[in-house]
Amino acid sequence: MSNHLFNEFNSVSAKQWKQKIQFDLKGADYNDTLVWKTNEDISVKPFYHADDLKDQPEISNIETSTWKICQSIFVTDAKKSNKKAIDAIERGAESIKFIIPSETISINELIEGINPESTPLYFELQFLSETFIKQLMAMPSNTGIHIHTDIIGNLAKSGNWYSNLKDDFSRFNTIITHTKSFSIDVSLYQNAGANIVQQLAYALAHANEYLNYIENNKETFPVIEVTFNTSVGTNYFFEIAKLRALRVLWDSLTTAYNTNSNCYILTTPTKRNKTLYDYNTNMLRTTTECMSAILGGANSIYNLPYDAIYHKDNEFGERIARNQLLISKHESYFDMVNNPSDGAYYIESLTIQLTEKALSLFKDIEKNGGFLKQLKDGTIQRKIKASRTKEEAQFNTKEEILLGTNKYPNTEDKMKQELELYPFVKTNQRKTLIEPIIEKRLAEQVEQERLKNEP
Repeated sequence: MSNHLFNEFNSVSAKQWKQKIQFDLKGADYNDTLVWKTNEDISVKPFYHADDLKDQPEISNIETSTWKICQSIFVTDAKKSNKKAIDAIERGAESIKFIIPSETISINELIEGINPESTPLYFELQFLSETFIKQLMAMPSNTGIHIHTDIIGNLAKSGNWYSNLKDDFSRFNTIITHTKSFSIDVSLYQNAGANIVQQLAYALAHANEYLNYIENNKETFPVIEVTFNTSVGTNYFFEIAKLRALRVLWDSLTTAYNTNSNCYILTTPTKRNKTLYDYNTNMLRTTTECMSAILGGANSIYNLPYDAIYHKDNEFGERIARNQLLISKHESYFDMVNNPSDGAYYIESLTIQLTEKALSLFKDIEKNGGFLKQLKDGTIQRKIKASRTKEEAQFNTKEEILLGTNKYPNTEDKMKQELELYPFVKTNQRKTLIEPIIEKRLAEQVEQERLKNEP
């Protein structure tokens, strides 16, 4: 068969397509009818063409075939969590994320029988302890052990340093001397209501605070691995482009520092759009969100159980969440092709626009004193609140739809007796250094009203 099968057809330019569409609209305006704007101020067109790209897109270095299924485990008892981790691995998990609230947890008991070289282990510590981390790094086989250290993320989320700025950075220095890594909690910004451009810009500015610190201590840290803990929503193509843009932005930042730094993306579905009522719809949401994470180039993905916002950890919910990823990998073959989104005009265009807008916002943050200063001034918090308020207004007018909640709700659905966890924002009056960034689900107000009216 000829390699030039379509040479007999004339190429059609973007301008010609637009003229044809305008003709078929019979007098209606093309832009008013078919072009819509997102909350990121990006105009989405009805079609995309090679003419939309100034240059031929470069082949990305993303290897989507290597993504791993991750199981997240909150550790209260080392032996029980170890048993749970081993069971998850036997059932298909390829990596484990341990969330550890206290340094009294026994590391040896926690990872007994687990080989980190074949099953990467991620440790999210809810405390700052050089001693605990030294114990982790002293394990006979510490290859595959990844420790997440994010003192600025803790400040943003809690409103306070673990101790104080000087002491936290001193401990941070000791920790990354051993681990040669740090992490950035990007999911906080999405779960609090930040739009995609804000998420990317804040992630970059957040990371830049650490790179500035490392630049001043460059001889100590020759190679650094950064882990971006991200969340993805249901805006399918935008979320794919978001993760791709994050890698582009990180490469640009590390190039400016002339440093060799690996970027690792650990992703989970957002809590922002999850609902209490018609909760099975959450499974549909997390399925497409995990697909976006895979195609966007996430390295590891841990799925959010459909009942995570109102049930305690349970075997059924976690098994279903893990099986969603197993089906994506072994039945839908989402691990068979590298860079599947390369060359897709729409995704390439979104990636470029998100990158440019995020870079512009990042430069503005740096021009005005940097991320830490804007956190302390409350600027970041105000901008996230503005974005969240705008989205909530769209939800209230049904411009933003959550099926089963603000459209086609099942009025017979009762949830009051199902609540094992408090599913709404918790208020805790305490003194904080800065205003914390609060995670809040989109449907909370509607759900609270429905719960009040339940018999």
